[in-house]
Amino acid sequence: MYYRFPITRPRRLRSSRIIRNMVSETSLLPSNLVLPVFVKDEGSIEQINSMPGQYRYPIGDELIKAIENAVESGVRAFLLFGVTKNKDPLGSLAYNKNGPVPKALRMLRENFGNSIILMTDVCLCDYTDHGHCGVVEYRDPVQTLQAANQPKYVINNDATISIYAKVAVNYAEAGADVVAPSGMMDGQVKAIREALDNNGFTDTIIMSYSSKYSSTFYGPFREAADSAPKFGDRRSYQMDPRNAYEAIKEVSMDLEEGADIVMVKPAMPYLDVIRLVKQNFPEVPLAAYQVSGEYSMIKAAALNGWLNEKMAVLESLISIKRAGANIIITYYAKEASGWINEIEDIF
Repeated sequence: MYYRFPITRPRRLRSSRIIRNMVSETSLLPSNLVLPVFVKDEGSIEQINSMPGQYRYPIGDELIKAIENAVESGVRAFLLFGVTKNKDPLGSLAYNKNGPVPKALRMLRENFGNSIILMTDVCLCDYTDHGHCGVVEYRDPVQTLQAANQPKYVINNDATISIYAKVAVNYAEAGADVVAPSGMMDGQVKAIREALDNNGFTDTIIMSYSSKYSSTFYGPFREAADSAPKFGDRRSYQMDPRNAYEAIKEVSMDLEEGADIVMVKPAMPYLDVIRLVKQNFPEVPLAAYQVSGEYSMIKAAALNGWLNEKMAVLESLISIKRAGANIIITYYAKEASGWINEIEDIF
Protein backbone atom coordinates (compact mmCIF):
# COMPACT_ATOMS: atom_id res chain seq x y z
CA MET A 1 0.00 0.00 0.00
CA TYR A 2 1.29 3.43 -0.94
CA TYR A 3 0.33 6.68 0.74
CA ARG A 4 0.71 9.84 -1.34
CA PHE A 5 0.23 13.51 -0.69
CA PRO A 6 -2.14 15.30 -1.27
CA ILE A 7 -4.61 12.39 -1.26
CA THR A 8 -3.20 11.15 2.05
CA ARG A 9 -2.92 13.81 4.75
CA PRO A 10 -2.10 12.29 8.17
CA ARG A 11 -2.75 15.67 9.78
CA ARG A 12 -6.49 15.12 9.25
CA LEU A 13 -6.39 12.63 12.12
CA ARG A 14 -4.57 15.11 14.36
CA SER A 15 -6.71 18.14 13.70
CA SER A 16 -8.56 18.18 17.04
CA ARG A 17 -8.24 16.62 20.45
CA ILE A 18 -11.48 14.65 20.08
CA ILE A 19 -10.23 13.08 16.84
CA ARG A 20 -6.80 12.34 18.33
CA ASN A 21 -8.48 10.57 21.26
CA MET A 22 -10.70 8.56 18.92
CA VAL A 23 -7.78 7.15 16.89
CA SER A 24 -5.12 6.88 19.62
CA GLU A 25 -3.32 3.55 19.53
CA THR A 26 -2.24 3.29 23.17
CA SER A 27 -4.26 3.47 26.38
CA LEU A 28 -2.91 3.69 29.92
CA LEU A 29 -5.03 2.55 32.88
CA PRO A 30 -4.47 2.48 36.65
CA SER A 31 -4.84 -1.31 36.43
CA ASN A 32 -1.61 -1.38 34.39
CA LEU A 33 0.41 0.12 37.25
CA VAL A 34 2.23 -1.45 40.21
CA LEU A 35 3.61 0.60 43.11
CA PRO A 36 6.89 -0.54 44.72
CA VAL A 37 6.87 -0.17 48.52
CA PHE A 38 9.82 -0.41 50.92
CA VAL A 39 8.94 -2.02 54.27
CA LYS A 40 11.33 -2.05 57.23
CA ASP A 41 11.46 -4.19 60.33
CA GLU A 42 12.21 -1.44 62.84
CA GLY A 43 12.27 2.30 63.49
CA SER A 44 10.11 5.09 62.14
CA ILE A 45 9.12 6.22 58.66
CA GLU A 46 12.10 7.55 56.67
CA GLN A 47 12.27 9.59 53.48
CA ILE A 48 14.66 8.23 50.85
CA ASN A 49 17.12 11.02 50.07
CA SER A 50 17.81 10.06 46.47
CA MET A 51 14.12 9.44 45.74
CA PRO A 52 12.14 12.50 46.92
CA GLY A 53 8.58 11.53 47.73
CA GLN A 54 9.44 7.89 48.47
CA TYR A 55 9.73 6.38 51.95
CA ARG A 56 10.73 3.35 53.98
CA TYR A 57 7.69 2.30 56.01
CA PRO A 58 7.79 0.42 59.31
CA ILE A 59 5.18 -2.28 59.77
CA GLY A 60 2.25 -0.37 61.18
CA ASP A 61 -0.20 2.47 60.70
CA GLU A 62 2.02 4.53 58.35
CA LEU A 63 2.23 1.63 55.93
CA ILE A 64 -1.52 1.01 56.05
CA LYS A 65 -2.20 4.71 55.43
CA ALA A 66 0.21 4.79 52.47
CA ILE A 67 -1.54 1.80 50.87
CA GLU A 68 -4.95 3.33 51.56
CA ASN A 69 -3.92 6.57 49.84
CA ALA A 70 -2.63 4.68 46.82
CA VAL A 71 -5.81 2.59 46.62
CA GLU A 72 -7.90 5.76 46.72
CA SER A 73 -5.99 7.04 43.68
CA GLY A 74 -6.69 3.83 41.77
CA VAL A 75 -3.64 1.64 42.45
CA ARG A 76 -4.49 -1.99 43.18
CA ALA A 77 -1.10 -3.74 42.97
CA PHE A 78 1.95 -3.35 45.23
CA LEU A 79 5.46 -4.82 45.04
CA LEU A 80 7.09 -5.16 48.47
CA PHE A 81 10.81 -4.87 49.22
CA GLY A 82 12.26 -5.59 52.65
CA VAL A 83 14.70 -3.25 54.39
CA THR A 84 16.68 -4.36 57.43
CA LYS A 85 19.91 -3.88 59.33
CA ASN A 86 19.85 -7.55 60.38
CA LYS A 87 21.97 -8.96 57.58
CA ASP A 88 24.10 -12.09 57.30
CA PRO A 89 26.01 -13.94 54.53
CA LEU A 90 22.98 -16.03 53.48
CA GLY A 91 20.29 -13.37 53.84
CA SER A 92 18.41 -15.62 56.23
CA LEU A 93 15.88 -12.95 57.22
CA ALA A 94 14.40 -13.26 53.72
CA TYR A 95 13.06 -16.72 54.57
CA ASN A 96 12.30 -15.95 58.22
CA LYS A 97 8.55 -15.90 58.93
CA ASN A 98 9.09 -12.80 61.08
CA GLY A 99 11.01 -10.87 58.43
CA PRO A 100 9.71 -7.47 57.30
CA VAL A 101 8.02 -8.70 54.11
CA PRO A 102 5.98 -11.59 55.57
CA LYS A 103 4.96 -9.39 58.51
CA ALA A 104 3.83 -6.67 56.10
CA LEU A 105 2.00 -9.22 53.95
CA ARG A 106 0.01 -10.58 56.89
CA MET A 107 -0.90 -7.10 58.11
CA LEU A 108 -1.92 -5.81 54.67
CA ARG A 109 -3.90 -8.95 53.87
CA GLU A 110 -5.75 -8.60 57.17
CA ASN A 111 -6.55 -4.95 56.48
CA PHE A 112 -7.28 -5.06 52.75
CA GLY A 113 -8.33 -8.66 52.15
CA ASN A 114 -8.34 -9.57 48.47
CA SER A 115 -9.06 -6.02 47.29
CA ILE A 116 -5.37 -5.51 46.40
CA ILE A 117 -2.68 -7.57 44.69
CA LEU A 118 0.39 -8.18 46.85
CA MET A 119 3.63 -8.90 45.01
CA THR A 120 6.98 -9.65 46.62
CA ASP A 121 10.50 -9.33 45.31
CA VAL A 122 12.40 -12.61 45.77
CA CYS A 123 16.11 -11.92 46.14
CA LEU A 124 18.78 -11.79 48.83
CA CYS A 125 20.63 -8.52 48.19
CA ASP A 126 18.48 -6.59 50.70
CA TYR A 127 19.36 -9.14 53.39
CA THR A 128 22.99 -10.19 52.79
CA ASP A 129 25.84 -8.43 54.57
CA HIS A 130 27.87 -8.45 51.33
CA GLY A 131 25.05 -7.03 49.19
CA HIS A 132 25.12 -9.68 46.48
CA CYS A 133 21.99 -11.46 45.26
CA GLY A 134 23.18 -14.93 46.19
CA VAL A 135 25.55 -17.15 48.12
CA VAL A 136 29.13 -15.93 47.85
CA GLU A 137 31.91 -18.49 47.68
CA TYR A 138 35.48 -17.27 48.08
CA ARG A 139 38.13 -18.98 46.04
CA ASP A 140 41.49 -20.29 47.19
CA PRO A 141 43.82 -17.24 47.20
CA VAL A 142 46.75 -19.31 45.86
CA GLN A 143 44.75 -20.56 42.89
CA THR A 144 43.38 -17.08 42.28
CA LEU A 145 46.89 -15.63 42.08
CA GLN A 146 47.90 -18.31 39.56
CA ALA A 147 45.00 -17.42 37.24
CA ALA A 148 45.23 -13.75 36.26
CA ASN A 149 41.60 -13.45 35.17
CA GLN A 150 40.12 -15.55 37.97
CA PRO A 151 37.84 -13.57 40.33
CA LYS A 152 38.39 -13.94 44.06
CA TYR A 153 34.79 -14.97 44.60
CA VAL A 154 31.86 -16.49 42.72
CA ILE A 155 28.09 -16.44 43.29
CA ASN A 156 27.01 -20.06 43.73
CA ASN A 157 24.02 -20.30 41.41
CA ASP A 158 22.53 -23.61 42.55
CA ALA A 159 22.93 -22.94 46.27
CA THR A 160 21.23 -19.58 45.73
CA ILE A 161 18.15 -20.85 43.91
CA SER A 162 17.43 -23.32 46.70
CA ILE A 163 17.28 -20.34 49.08
CA TYR A 164 15.07 -18.41 46.64
CA ALA A 165 12.64 -21.32 46.76
CA LYS A 166 12.45 -21.07 50.56
CA VAL A 167 11.92 -17.30 50.34
CA ALA A 168 9.10 -17.69 47.81
CA VAL A 169 7.28 -20.26 49.94
CA ASN A 170 7.69 -18.01 52.99
CA TYR A 171 6.04 -15.13 51.13
CA ALA A 172 3.27 -17.28 49.67
CA GLU A 173 2.42 -18.60 53.14
CA ALA A 174 2.20 -15.00 54.39
CA GLY A 175 -0.29 -14.04 51.67
CA ALA A 176 1.58 -13.01 48.52
CA ASP A 177 -0.40 -13.30 45.29
CA VAL A 178 2.75 -12.94 43.18
CA VAL A 179 6.39 -13.80 43.84
CA ALA A 180 8.96 -12.06 41.67
CA PRO A 181 12.45 -13.58 41.51
CA SER A 182 14.89 -10.82 40.59
CA GLY A 183 18.33 -12.34 41.18
CA MET A 184 18.90 -13.50 37.57
CA MET A 185 20.11 -16.92 38.69
CA ASP A 186 19.81 -19.69 36.13
CA GLY A 187 16.97 -22.06 37.02
CA GLN A 188 15.43 -19.79 39.65
CA VAL A 189 11.92 -20.02 38.21
CA LYS A 190 12.00 -23.83 38.07
CA ALA A 191 13.19 -24.10 41.68
CA ILE A 192 10.51 -21.68 42.88
CA ARG A 193 7.69 -23.26 40.87
CA GLU A 194 8.50 -26.71 42.20
CA ALA A 195 8.72 -25.46 45.79
CA LEU A 196 5.44 -23.58 45.55
CA ASP A 197 3.62 -26.52 44.01
CA ASN A 198 5.05 -29.00 46.52
CA ASN A 199 3.80 -26.81 49.34
CA GLY A 200 0.28 -26.38 47.98
CA PHE A 201 0.70 -22.94 46.40
CA THR A 202 -0.15 -23.94 42.85
CA ASP A 203 -2.10 -20.71 42.30
CA THR A 204 0.73 -18.38 43.33
CA ILE A 205 1.88 -16.39 40.31
CA ILE A 206 5.54 -16.10 39.33
CA MET A 207 6.53 -12.79 37.75
CA SER A 208 10.13 -13.32 36.73
CA TYR A 209 12.66 -10.56 36.22
CA SER A 210 13.59 -12.39 33.04
CA SER A 211 15.64 -9.65 31.37
CA LYS A 212 17.22 -7.65 34.18
CA TYR A 213 20.16 -5.63 32.94
CA SER A 214 23.24 -4.60 34.88
CA SER A 215 22.32 -0.93 35.00
CA THR A 216 23.55 2.28 36.59
CA PHE A 217 19.89 3.33 36.85
CA TYR A 218 19.50 1.18 39.99
CA GLY A 219 21.59 3.57 42.08
CA PRO A 220 18.82 5.24 44.14
CA PHE A 221 17.21 1.86 44.87
CA ARG A 222 20.43 0.57 46.37
CA GLU A 223 20.41 3.50 48.77
CA ALA A 224 16.72 2.94 49.53
CA ALA A 225 17.17 -0.76 50.34
CA ASP A 226 20.79 -0.54 51.56
CA SER A 227 21.62 -3.24 49.03
CA ALA A 228 24.73 -2.04 47.18
CA PRO A 229 27.40 -4.76 46.82
CA LYS A 230 30.22 -4.32 49.33
CA PHE A 231 32.68 -5.59 46.73
CA GLY A 232 32.66 -6.34 43.02
CA ASP A 233 29.53 -5.93 40.92
CA ARG A 234 26.64 -7.95 39.53
CA ARG A 235 27.74 -8.23 35.92
CA SER A 236 28.32 -11.99 36.16
CA TYR A 237 24.60 -12.56 36.68
CA GLN A 238 22.71 -9.50 35.43
CA MET A 239 22.51 -8.96 31.67
CA ASP A 240 24.97 -6.99 29.56
CA PRO A 241 23.38 -3.69 28.37
CA ARG A 242 24.89 -4.30 24.93
CA ASN A 243 22.70 -7.36 24.34
CA ALA A 244 19.11 -7.37 23.14
CA TYR A 245 18.50 -10.77 21.57
CA GLU A 246 19.84 -12.52 24.65
CA ALA A 247 16.59 -11.42 26.28
CA ILE A 248 14.72 -13.84 24.03
CA LYS A 249 16.75 -16.73 25.43
CA GLU A 250 16.22 -15.62 29.03
CA VAL A 251 12.46 -15.16 28.59
CA SER A 252 12.11 -18.46 26.77
CA MET A 253 13.90 -20.34 29.55
CA ASP A 254 11.78 -18.71 32.26
CA LEU A 255 8.56 -19.59 30.44
CA GLU A 256 9.65 -23.19 30.05
CA GLU A 257 10.39 -23.28 33.78
CA GLY A 258 6.93 -22.01 34.71
CA ALA A 259 6.92 -18.19 34.73
CA ASP A 260 3.46 -16.66 34.38
CA ILE A 261 4.64 -13.09 33.76
CA VAL A 262 8.00 -11.96 32.42
CA MET A 263 9.75 -8.64 32.91
CA VAL A 264 12.23 -6.26 31.31
CA LYS A 265 14.16 -4.00 33.69
CA PRO A 266 14.92 -1.06 33.42
CA ALA A 267 12.16 0.26 31.16
CA MET A 268 12.89 3.42 29.17
CA PRO A 269 16.56 2.67 28.31
CA TYR A 270 15.35 -0.74 27.08
CA LEU A 271 12.19 0.08 25.12
CA ASP A 272 13.67 -1.84 22.19
CA VAL A 273 13.95 -4.94 24.36
CA ILE A 274 10.37 -4.55 25.58
CA ARG A 275 9.21 -4.42 21.96
CA LEU A 276 11.41 -7.38 21.01
CA VAL A 277 10.09 -9.55 23.84
CA LYS A 278 6.46 -8.65 23.11
CA GLN A 279 6.85 -9.39 19.39
CA ASN A 280 8.34 -12.81 20.15
CA PHE A 281 5.96 -13.71 22.98
CA PRO A 282 2.75 -11.76 22.25
CA GLU A 283 0.58 -14.09 24.32
CA VAL A 284 2.63 -13.68 27.52
CA PRO A 285 1.92 -10.88 30.02
CA LEU A 286 4.92 -8.56 29.99
CA ALA A 287 5.96 -6.27 32.83
CA ALA A 288 8.47 -3.43 32.65
CA TYR A 289 10.06 -1.72 35.63
CA GLN A 290 10.50 2.06 35.53
CA VAL A 291 13.35 1.90 38.00
CA SER A 292 14.57 4.23 40.72
CA GLY A 293 17.02 6.11 38.50
CA GLU A 294 14.29 6.82 35.95
CA TYR A 295 12.05 8.12 38.74
CA SER A 296 14.78 10.25 40.32
CA MET A 297 15.79 11.86 37.02
CA ILE A 298 12.24 13.00 36.31
CA LYS A 299 11.70 14.10 39.91
CA ALA A 300 14.96 16.07 40.05
CA ALA A 301 14.25 17.84 36.77
CA ALA A 302 10.72 18.65 37.92
CA LEU A 303 11.88 20.00 41.27
CA ASN A 304 14.31 22.27 39.42
CA GLY A 305 11.56 23.50 37.11
CA TRP A 306 13.25 22.03 34.05
CA LEU A 307 10.22 20.06 32.84
CA ASN A 308 6.55 19.52 33.55
CA GLU A 309 6.42 16.54 35.92
CA LYS A 310 2.92 15.38 35.02
CA MET A 311 3.58 15.52 31.29
CA ALA A 312 6.96 13.81 31.63
CA VAL A 313 5.55 11.00 33.76
CA LEU A 314 2.59 10.32 31.49
CA GLU A 315 4.68 10.50 28.32
CA SER A 316 7.27 8.11 29.76
CA LEU A 317 4.63 5.61 30.93
CA ILE A 318 2.81 5.76 27.60
CA SER A 319 6.10 5.06 25.83
CA ILE A 320 6.59 1.93 27.94
CA LYS A 321 3.03 0.78 27.29
CA ARG A 322 3.39 1.60 23.58
CA ALA A 323 6.53 -0.53 23.39
CA GLY A 324 4.49 -3.54 24.53
CA ALA A 325 4.37 -3.70 28.32
CA ASN A 326 1.09 -4.85 29.87
CA ILE A 327 2.23 -4.05 33.41
CA ILE A 328 4.37 -1.10 34.49
CA ILE A 329 6.07 -1.07 37.87
CA THR A 330 6.66 2.56 38.74
CA TYR A 331 7.26 4.74 41.80
CA TYR A 332 4.89 7.19 40.13
CA ALA A 333 1.97 4.73 40.22
CA LYS A 334 -0.06 6.72 42.75
CA GLU A 335 0.38 10.09 41.02
CA ALA A 336 -0.03 8.65 37.54
CA SER A 337 -3.27 6.89 38.50
CA GLY A 338 -4.68 10.27 39.46
CA TRP A 339 -3.43 11.90 36.25
CA ILE A 340 -4.59 9.20 33.83
CA ASN A 341 -8.10 10.61 33.57
CA GLU A 342 -6.55 13.84 32.25
CA ILE A 343 -4.76 12.16 29.34
CA GLU A 344 -7.49 12.86 26.83
CA ASP A 345 -7.41 16.54 27.82
CA ILE A 346 -3.60 16.73 27.66
CA PHE A 347 -2.67 15.02 24.43
